[in-house]
This record gives sequence, C-alpha cells and structure tokens, in this order.
Amino acid sequence: MTIHKPKLWHCYPSRSLRPLWALEEMGIDYELVSLPFPPRLFQREYLQTNELGTVPFFRDGDVEMTESTGICLYLVEKYQRFDLGLKASEPGYGDYLNWLFHSDATLTFPQTIVLRYSQLEPPERRLPQAVEDYRKWYLARLKRLNSHLQGRDYLCDGRFTIADIAVGYALYLGKGLGLESFYEPHVQAYLARLMARPAFQRAEPMGSSPDSFVATPYPFEGCF
Repeated sequence: MTIHKPKLWHCYPSRSLRPLWALEEMGIDYELVSLPFPPRLFQREYLQTNELGTVPFFRDGDVEMTESTGICLYLVEKYQRFDLGLKASEPGYGDYLNWLFHSDATLTFPQTIVLRYSQLEPPERRLPQAVEDYRKWYLARLKRLNSHLQGRDYLCDGRFTIADIAVGYALYLGKGLGLESFYEPHVQAYLARLMARPAFQRAEPMGSSPDSFVATPYPFEGCF
C-alpha cells in the first residue's frame, strides 16, 4: 500500500509559514514544494495545482486546503496532536478558536494592505495614505492581544499551541514591515519567545533564496 505524505506548497516568507511551522513542531513527515513569490506570476504552471495561485496549498490524501490557519487546525485534529491544540471539551476551547481566526481576519488582513501599497505595487501605484491608515488599523487591532498577554507566556491553556503559531506569524510579518517598534514590550518578548523555538528556526528559512521577495521595513514616523 502506498502511503502518501502530506504535501505543502510554500513561498518564503508568506502565510504558508504557519502550517510549515506546525508540521515542524509536530514532527510529521511531509513533502515541501517551494515556490517564488507570487507564484501566479513567476510559476504559472502552479495554477494547475491551485487555481487561486495563492499559498499555502496543502494536500493530504484527498484533502486539499488553502487557508494557513485552517491547515494548522486540521493537522492537530487529523493527527490527534492535542499537545499543540485544545479539545472541544476543554474550558479554553472557544478562546483558542477565536485566536486562530483572529490571527488572519483581524491581524494579517490590514498588514497585506500595508505590504501591497508600500512594496508590491509599482511605484506609481503606491499609496502612502493607505499604508498609514492600515498601519493604524493593524495596531488598533492589537489591543486585545496586548491585554491578553499581560502576565501570560502563551495565548491558551498556559502552553504553546497552534494559536501561538497563527498569531505569532502575524506579529512576525509586522516585524518584517517595520511595525515591531510599535509593539508593547511584553508583545515583543512574546514574539521573541516564539521565534526562539527550534521548530520556527528550522521552518523560517525554508524556501529562501537570493531571489526571494522579502518585505523591507517601511519608514513609519511618529507613534500610534
């Protein structure tokens, strides 16, 4: 019988880092396909695999997924890795789910606007006002995290879970954009703690090359 390993299509250092980091934390044997960013422009044949042209794309047998946090949740539940997640019967389960979805819907979304209109668009289409407006939006959306992390090392159940991977990636992306200086000191310490994990340090450089796109810090001024 042929055993198929989970397969992840990934661009350095995109949201596909979330499931890649989770796979490394879990020690699951997987196959990685590294792509140039954005693959819909630089590797057009990828559209035959994922018609959206986005990463991540994940395949596990007949299962195909495109959402980075959803893949992390799938891995916990499919492979019964509740050492990195919470069960529905546990008291903190609702909070755990909320942080998982909060990570993209609330935190990563405004950052993508900052990234697009500060670096991805051609110079004549860049919009400094949009960059500044969505910087403020992102930082305002950190208020719940700022409060929640007071006196805590991790988000849920007093231990590291995929909720920390999901939210940690958003903070990591913000760091690449030059937003870390606006983080509260305890949030900066939280991000440093996550980035010091061996699984993160293995996953983060995967797929990088001299030609990789890397966000550069934007010259933000003043305080939020």
